[in-house]
Amino acid sequence: MFLEKFVPASQTTAISKDISGIRQLGGERLYEYWERLKNLCASCPHHQVSEQLLLQYFYEGRNSMERSMMDAASEGALGDMTPAEARHLIKKMASNSQQFSTRNDAIVLRGINDVAADSSSSADRKLEGKLDTLVSLVTQLAMNQKSSSASVARVCGICTSNDHHTDSCPS
Repeated sequence: MFLEKFVPASQTTAISKDISGIRQLGGERLYEYWERLKNLCASCPHHQVSEQLLLQYFYEGRNSMERSMMDAASEGALGDMTPAEARHLIKKMASNSQQFSTRNDAIVLRGINDVAADSSSSADRKLEGKLDTLVSLVTQLAMNQKSSSASVARVCGICTSNDHHTDSCPS
């Protein structure tokens, strides 16, 4: 090909890797993600990735909820469609997301251990106080256990002497 003479093989390889590893970024809308893939493909027209694989990489790069929505829109699974049908569906969904969605539509999902940045409520302060108390009690308990184990007298089980252990009893 003509372009292969002027584009280094390393650049083609790098772009092909970017295409195969494409992932939808957090907060990135469908049409932005679709445009990013199209721009990658346009930057290296001789990437030699088939249409079927391009659509598969695009699909796999979406989060599971987004993939489920796409499967529902395709009345089954996107992989069951022809590449032309899948591309048409993606274009249609991307166009709709561009026209009708805003950044504020995104719902922020938090994990179990995630805490909001503005956690200054009285309930949080009470919980922090209780946690501090618990930590200090555990620390005291650990210190008392160390000191009590050090002060336990060694007693021989045979002659009841405090001078030696049972295993070294002279009797």
